[in-house]
Amino acid sequence: MESFSAQTKNHCLYKEPNLSLINSCYGLGRFRNKSSRGHLSHVVNVRCNVQQVSLKQVIQFEPTPVLQSVKAFAPATIANLGPGFDFLGCAVEGLGDHVSAEVNEDVEPGKILISFIDGDNNRLSLNPMKNCAGIAAKATMELLGVRSVGLSLALHKGLPLGSGLGSSAASAAAAAVAVNALFGSKLTKSDLVLAGLESEAAVSGYHADNVAPSLMGGFVLVRSYSPLDLIPLPFPSEKELFFVLVTPAFEAPTKEMRAVLPKNITMKDHIQNCSQAAALVAAILQGDACLLGASLSSDSIVEPKRGPLIPGMMAVKAAALETGAFGCTISGAGPTAVAITDTAEKGKAIAVAMVDMFQKKGLLEATASVQKLDRTGARVV
Repeated sequence: MESFSAQTKNHCLYKEPNLSLINSCYGLGRFRNKSSRGHLSHVVNVRCNVQQVSLKQVIQFEPTPVLQSVKAFAPATIANLGPGFDFLGCAVEGLGDHVSAEVNEDVEPGKILISFIDGDNNRLSLNPMKNCAGIAAKATMELLGVRSVGLSLALHKGLPLGSGLGSSAASAAAAAVAVNALFGSKLTKSDLVLAGLESEAAVSGYHADNVAPSLMGGFVLVRSYSPLDLIPLPFPSEKELFFVLVTPAFEAPTKEMRAVLPKNITMKDHIQNCSQAAALVAAILQGDACLLGASLSSDSIVEPKRGPLIPGMMAVKAAALETGAFGCTISGAGPTAVAITDTAEKGKAIAVAMVDMFQKKGLLEATASVQKLDRTGARVV
């Protein structure tokens, strides 16, 4: 997602992200998940070139492989969640990417080889430094201090590219977990977010609202990027929450999606979005699906600009609400639309209405699924 910064004097200011700056300089990384080594802070070296300077090793001694091969899964994610633009995200069950990793004597020690990719329609590079999985895998090796063995990866894409479901983040998260598992899972998931961010930064910018929930599961709030501060938001386990995900046959044009964002917003819109984002956090912690949906539907800054770029999107949102959804918005930058409800049966009816409206108003075929919140995040399978 794009970065948003505001100054609240007479108005709020949207600043276009300086991607060269984002990609070249990192600060400190702090996480609220205490690691097994008892410390709260991990530091990423400040750098001037993200691809040339290594992450700081967090394991004292280089570990040896405990497995020859392993396979990991990382779930799809929904970033933004309406008014939570660039700082809220969650993981959803059922959809995601798989990465298999193995120790390979034919690969130069300390290096990564991507041997196979499927599910991408031949769009992704086998060059590990130009592939999200490869970059995250190499970053995980650097965090572990692995220099004595080489690894090979196989990437199985379950998520379509450019869908708004965190496709690149899922590849990165699965690769990080797989490599970590080969060496006995010495790194915590908080550590692995750093590896995932290395990948995201190289591909689309320094953004944690997809990769953090994909790794950690559940809802995650990005409180700060400098220093990085991630706060897990537990949704009560006894409460039900279902996501209706409808993806039209349309790839959201990234440049247009960014260009349409307003450079200036009114104080009224700023206050509106802040209050709705606060309500969204409260709804998550209370397990209130109705309030969650209402807040998610109330973005007054980003969705009104991006929605018209996705054919039929606003009619799809209206159809979802009319069919009983608690709320509906764009997942990430789109084109996937996400609606909220509390039962699978309601979700199926809402999905039918949304698909039908994409066909009628957007003239687009669409696929739909009804999924629960993924509370676990990336894992070995």
